[in-house]
Amino acid sequence: MINVVLFGPPGAGKGTQAEFLKEKYQLVHISTGDVFRFNIKNATELGVLAKSFIDKGQLVPDEVTIDMLNAEVDKNSDAKGFIFDGFPRTEAQANALGELLVSKKTDVTAMVALEVEDEILVKRLLERGKTSGRADDADESVIRNRIKVYYAETAILKGYYEKQNKYYGIDGVGSIPEITERISTVLDTF
Repeated sequence: MINVVLFGPPGAGKGTQAEFLKEKYQLVHISTGDVFRFNIKNATELGVLAKSFIDKGQLVPDEVTIDMLNAEVDKNSDAKGFIFDGFPRTEAQANALGELLVSKKTDVTAMVALEVEDEILVKRLLERGKTSGRADDADESVIRNRIKVYYAETAILKGYYEKQNKYYGIDGVGSIPEITERISTVLDTF
């Protein structure tokens, strides 16, 4: 089983690469944002609980997020592995994800981080903002802040996964097939 934590700053191409990796390795892509939206929209017990925190402007507690991820993993018990996108973001979340996977008799295989220079990210996101309809892709100061927050959060996890020899920084600049090939070179070793 291959379980990949997919990381990269906004605009690095995580969503695009997740689609190719999902097909190539027959993995299930779990986007934390999508899981939240699904549970909230469908008013599941966990969705109602998560919404109660969000409505107060609070972060959803890790336990609730982990319970949602656990449900997603259980829904796909025959999967060959998972791509975790948007989670973990803290060391506590990384520990919780590790414990969840160990309880399923597996573990995180690799953290793959797409590395792209800030100016390229800003350019990509401003371009995406012309068609995405996302307000956070249209304002350069918001984009730069999102990138800054990403680095502040991810620096901790880079060290966390490096200590386990599971961190792989991948050059995220080039054509989509070139980047997919770089990631595949790593994943094909497992």
